[in-house]
Amino acid sequence: MSELTLSVEHTINAPIEFVYNAWLNPALMARFMTPAPGVVATDISTEPHVGGRFKVTMIVDGNHLEHKGEYLALQPYTQLVFTWLSPFSVDGSTVTLNLSEAVDGTHIRLTQVKFLDEKMRDNHNIGWLAILASLHQLLTAKGE
Repeated sequence: MSELTLSVEHTINAPIEFVYNAWLNPALMARFMTPAPGVVATDISTEPHVGGRFKVTMIVDGNHLEHKGEYLALQPYTQLVFTWLSPFSVDGSTVTLNLSEAVDGTHIRLTQVKFLDEKMRDNHNIGWLAILASLHQLLTAKGE
């Protein structure tokens, strides 16, 4: 079986440093780490250095679902790489965010590897697209 991968892209009308830093700021993460309507992100912590850990608890239909990982690479304003552990992921799943400046802001390419099956990959694809849309809305609404 080949390794399942997803890749989504989005351009946010905000400076690259704001987009990068949002992924490391617990207060901002609480506002955009919402993969579906009605999901609340809470109990967020980050240790933004290579080897540091992060945790986000998503409340979905009253259930507290912990998502956590370790930062594998942090290259300011260009790339973040972290492991992704959740009730819906498999060991060894990683997420890579590649950021680049675009004419209209910051282009993000998010790639996640390793999924249990195609359905789980497709569900994560939908979730990451919603998270990127929430981040876009947050950063453009604030005028940053």
